[in-house]
Amino acid sequence: MSDLLKANGLLRRGPLLLTALLLCALPFYLDAFWLRIGLFSIAAAIGAVGLGLLSGTAGQLSLGHAFFLAVGAYGYVWLAGEPGPGLPPALAAVLAVLLAGAAGGLFSPVAARVKGIYLGVATLALVFLGHHVLLTADSVTGGFNGRSVPPLELGGFTFAASDPELTVLGVPFGAEERLWYLGLALFAVTWFTARGLLRGRPGRALVALRDSETAASVMGVHVAKYRSAAFVVSSMYAGLAGVLLALSFRRVVPDYFSLALSVDYLAMIVIGGLGSVAGATAGAVFVTALPLLMTRYADQLPLVATPGSGDGSIGPTEAARYLYGAAIVVILLYAPDGLHGLARRTRARLRRRPPVTDPPDAGPTPRTTPATTARAKEHTP
Repeated sequence: MSDLLKANGLLRRGPLLLTALLLCALPFYLDAFWLRIGLFSIAAAIGAVGLGLLSGTAGQLSLGHAFFLAVGAYGYVWLAGEPGPGLPPALAAVLAVLLAGAAGGLFSPVAARVKGIYLGVATLALVFLGHHVLLTADSVTGGFNGRSVPPLELGGFTFAASDPELTVLGVPFGAEERLWYLGLALFAVTWFTARGLLRGRPGRALVALRDSETAASVMGVHVAKYRSAAFVVSSMYAGLAGVLLALSFRRVVPDYFSLALSVDYLAMIVIGGLGSVAGATAGAVFVTALPLLMTRYADQLPLVATPGSGDGSIGPTEAARYLYGAAIVVILLYAPDGLHGLARRTRARLRRRPPVTDPPDAGPTPRTTPATTARAKEHTP
């Protein structure tokens, strides 16, 4: 019996293990452009998982996710760089995530008392306030031009294309290849912690809050406490995504952390599926990779102008926004639970489909003769 259970567990984890092996092998076969898209997608997936916990699981609308990404990104740059304390980069990254969580904690009393569209408007104010601070606090943020990002170092290993050069199996490992494995490790931590949170008591409490706060309070759920905790955890995930984004961009500028970025994250969790870690990941990859791919292949796409052409046509970034805006409409009309729910229903339908078998052998077909036909007519009333 134990061997059978182990075999079943291995079969269930088989696709996950194969996916992990495939992702680890990609730097040996892909060039820097594709790895850069993957890094941006991984960072977006980490932030989308956090927003999915807040909006999809806890039911709290947030339009200020870009603010907490900016706190994580600029917090790391200031803590690890100069001017700044000049802390070790690894310590600066951890403190930047905690700083984003502290910013979420400062806002959590508002999240504990305000809900629905009013909470969305309140978090919207964070984006405008944060953008103003990023532009005016030149000594910390560098103002409009931003600041360069110090490379991350762990145990003497630098996640940047610097000396000494690193070659693995004949493949030179530059900044993208090194950051790729860092991003995979951070995403793995995000994936397993978020799934454990959703499957445990806190996840059930957040779902109860989303469905009915009155029923949740009757069952003993501390409403204000869990609403505040969801905001803090979501902010920490956003801060981690901001740190990885800063390392991937190598320079942070205020204009990136605008309202459009918050809207993009809402699109990610709606397209992927609210309340699902896998769905948030799929939506993040779709929304992040689509404009980059359209920019790369703009000269081969109809009705899309190449960047900088100035001919008045639709640019690749605007075209990508139109496409995933249309995807949101289609998802809301035909698959409200997103891509994850659509994939789940498809798997269930395939499992219920009966196997195709040959009909049972009924023996040889009786031969019809004139005599048997005549006897059949005699017995017919």
